[in-house]
Amino acid sequence: MTASLAQVPSAAPVQVPAKRWTTAEVEALFALPFMDLVFRAQQVHREHQPANTVQLSTLLSIKTGGCSEDCGYCSQSARHEQVEREALLDVSEVVEAAKAAKAKGASRFCMGAAWRGPKDKDLDGVIEMVKAVKDLGLETCVTLGMLKEGQADKLADAGLDYYNHNLDTAPEFYGQIISTHSQKDRFDTLDKVRDAGIKVCCGGIVGMGETQKSRASLIAELANMNPAPESVPINNLVPIPGTPLADADPIDPFDFVRTIAAARITMPTSMVRLSAGRHEMSDELQAMCFMAGANSIFYGDKLLTAGNAEAARDEALFQRLKISTAL
Repeated sequence: MTASLAQVPSAAPVQVPAKRWTTAEVEALFALPFMDLVFRAQQVHREHQPANTVQLSTLLSIKTGGCSEDCGYCSQSARHEQVEREALLDVSEVVEAAKAAKAKGASRFCMGAAWRGPKDKDLDGVIEMVKAVKDLGLETCVTLGMLKEGQADKLADAGLDYYNHNLDTAPEFYGQIISTHSQKDRFDTLDKVRDAGIKVCCGGIVGMGETQKSRASLIAELANMNPAPESVPINNLVPIPGTPLADADPIDPFDFVRTIAAARITMPTSMVRLSAGRHEMSDELQAMCFMAGANSIFYGDKLLTAGNAEAARDEALFQRLKISTAL
């Protein structure tokens, strides 16, 4: 007797492994004619992401200055400190800032502390912040530096949604930007975050004097993480007087758009965030970045210690482009 369709067991879904990208393949993307690259990126974007929609995040510095690291781009390093040191904020201050961010349309609230890594007593205060912000109905993200054993689990237990820990730049260029830790140290923290069940926010910075090959290497490194980061911030260096990179030559704007497009093509399901450097970008350049696949921004007047595009300007730009901010 022929079995009915209901009796025939369905085949198990085939798991297709994510593509492994080589640096050469990403370089080939950069080498495409600009319009072809952006067109391809927009096609990938519409296949995997809502069209004409951008997610809004707000970033608050919850502890400023005094970091022992020597990151060449950072004004908060104690070695070339350009900001006034501040202690960890009180939970009530963070809650008020989160309420204001939500009222302006942000759906994710990110908290950053200038530490090499948090001490357990400091982490307890951050955990209270995470819980309080979660209670407001916002997604939560923190960037606290390198984590010790057990700390990611504590953050997961508090309900943390995302942990930000950028790779910053290509492995072969890393030592020219930072000497106080290795990129492997960064991966060690990212592994702890993944093992704790927290989503990863991980990207990099361009315009630090790296070559196009180094930018391609960074994108390949991010895309080949297993899985790729759920959130990928692409930062355009904001040169800060007094830091080693104060006189770095700016990246060509079209190369910045190419970097956004390459991130979108290689990480189709990730949120690609247009991050630091928007303050210096024209509306037209930002629009090209959205066309190339950026679908998340930091929203507000400041990113930790660097300026950011004003909220009113962002709102006006979204209206002109008919972009929705409801994800």
